[in-house]
Amino acid sequence: MTQVRENSAPDPAGLTAGRAGTVPSRRRRRYSVLTRRDKITLSLMVGIPLVLDLIFIWGPAIASIIFSFTQWNGVHGLAAKDWVGLGEYQKLGLPFGPNYEAFWEAVKHNLIWFLVLMFVATPIGMFFAVLLDRQLRGGSFYQTIFYMPVVLSLAVVGLIWELQYSQDNGLLDSLLRVVHISPVDWLGDPKINLWAALVAASWRHVGYIMVLYLAGLKSVDPSLREAAAIDGANGVETYIHVVFWVMMPINTVIVVVTSIEALRAFDIAWMINHGKNGLELLGTVITNASVSEANLIGFGSAVATVLLVVSLVPIVTFLLRITREEAQ
Repeated sequence: MTQVRENSAPDPAGLTAGRAGTVPSRRRRRYSVLTRRDKITLSLMVGIPLVLDLIFIWGPAIASIIFSFTQWNGVHGLAAKDWVGLGEYQKLGLPFGPNYEAFWEAVKHNLIWFLVLMFVATPIGMFFAVLLDRQLRGGSFYQTIFYMPVVLSLAVVGLIWELQYSQDNGLLDSLLRVVHISPVDWLGDPKINLWAALVAASWRHVGYIMVLYLAGLKSVDPSLREAAAIDGANGVETYIHVVFWVMMPINTVIVVVTSIEALRAFDIAWMINHGKNGLELLGTVITNASVSEANLIGFGSAVATVLLVVSLVPIVTFLLRITREEAQ
């Protein structure tokens, strides 16, 4: 019995050596899954988009910041005399110096653009989402109709509404002629062309917000609405006191998206009249100054830099909020 016990007893040294020898080999087999070909493929899949992003997005952004400190016209080579420091920013009134009228007009119009999208188009889109969430008959049809403008580019949207606003054969002026009202120059009158463009922008924005908000409503726990109904709340009270606050992350996304849409507004105004005669926006001022007419690369780059800094505010705020929530 003693001999058997001694033969069958494990050797601690051998066991330790066995563990030391086998465990790392198992780990090597376990984690060495990617072959050389896989690593090359993943490197290309990550590297190529990264290089394109650096070339076409970050490269021009950094170049704009550099050019904003010059008076370069984009024709001759960049010389030492072209470097003017904050000279181009002084034309904007930042941080001192004379105000540049077109810039501040564009700032005002972008602010109006934001207010209309945020407090008119966005609530309409949210309202449509709430209605479609109630399983209305033909809801899929209405959802498709409202979302259809979103799949169109803003340039196409601008072209469509330019035809609608046409004084010769546009729909609106044709209806005015039927009721014996003089046609209106919707896009030529600087007092109303901004509002006409905002109708076109809102037409597209409503569908986008509707789909975004509807996706959030589908994720709301039904038990919350049932509990509110048991407490005697009607549909409106349930939405105001329960659903709206549960949807706060989606509401934050909507605010950020709307802010970015208002800041980058360009296509519709450019399609109508190249952003002139009452339709000055920051995007059109940049294009007109840098490319279209004056070849004032420095001034256009200064406006672009200001727009970049302002655009980063809602983006960074949103990212910080998401990071804080994940940390909690």
